[in-house]
Amino acid sequence: MSQPQMRKPIESGVPDNKQYMHPLMVKNYGNWKYHDRPRPGVLHHVSHNGDEIWTVRAGTQRQMDVHTIRKLCDIADKFAEGHVRFTIRSNIEYMVGDEKKVAPLIAELEKNGFPVGGTGNSVSMISHTQGFLHCDIPATDASGVVKALMDELYDEFKNEEMPNRVRLSTSCCEINCGGQADLAIIIQHTKPPRINHDLVANICERPAVVARCPVAAIRPAMVNGKPSLEVDEKKCVCCGACFPPCPPMAINHPEHSKLAIWVGGKNSNARSKPQFMKMVAMGLPNNPPRWPEVAEVVKRILRVYKEDARPWERMADWIERIGWPRFFEKADLPFTKYLIDDWRGGRANLNASTHIRF
Repeated sequence: MSQPQMRKPIESGVPDNKQYMHPLMVKNYGNWKYHDRPRPGVLHHVSHNGDEIWTVRAGTQRQMDVHTIRKLCDIADKFAEGHVRFTIRSNIEYMVGDEKKVAPLIAELEKNGFPVGGTGNSVSMISHTQGFLHCDIPATDASGVVKALMDELYDEFKNEEMPNRVRLSTSCCEINCGGQADLAIIIQHTKPPRINHDLVANICERPAVVARCPVAAIRPAMVNGKPSLEVDEKKCVCCGACFPPCPPMAINHPEHSKLAIWVGGKNSNARSKPQFMKMVAMGLPNNPPRWPEVAEVVKRILRVYKEDARPWERMADWIERIGWPRFFEKADLPFTKYLIDDWRGGRANLNASTHIRF
């Protein structure tokens, strides 16, 4: 008996997005004349042939249960035209071809707890990492930090009152996830891993763990007559890379895992070149469920930026204009030698600048 013909694999890369797009978007793809924002959270595109489409953006939590997804889809079917898309920052966007549908759609979203905003010069939804739900080495729950912070920044999301767009991000460890942002919240492991030597030989492939360490701080050892591992604490940078291949090397700690604030990063080329973030606050308590110490620092930096920056200055441009010493003074943040450029060549960098010498 002949074998049934197997399905051929599809090696086409990214799926074709046009099959999910609004018909007006497909019709006018690459043929837009201009776009504007009638109000925060609403984008309006006009094509060269006169077609118009309105996009309503609403904020959502990134980790969603099936009931929330169904509610969002029901809103799309009843108040929009059945077409939605999610942005990289977990916002949902509804597309409609009739301006009369915009106001009822906004009212329904707001009634169900989905704020409309995040466009233009606003604090957009925070781009964040997987957290405890999917990742193996997080030291905090990124989703929880995002929820707590966006509750505090609710009005800044709904209104376009910042000097320029503000992009925020969170990362629950220092090695796996990250990206440049105007302001980022990143976890710090401040102590080397605590090793349960009784479990290492049974669970860990020691050569893999040794190879995983980026600074060669881990080596094989015999402890209490059992094969185990040891850490050279003078070399260890507390990155947590050893924990995934070897869970007995616990890096998370309720007291010594802290949060840090980084500012001034951006990916775009608009008005200035892309820039890396720089750390400006460290050692903030990892204090769920509301992280009040982190929220207080973030709100303080954003308030000073909002009051002091010129129109259209991104946070990095504003800080470069006023200088780092003035930034720390305005934001009421303590400065130490471990901040800004804390890598090995940072001292030479800073001493060569006109801003800071130590």
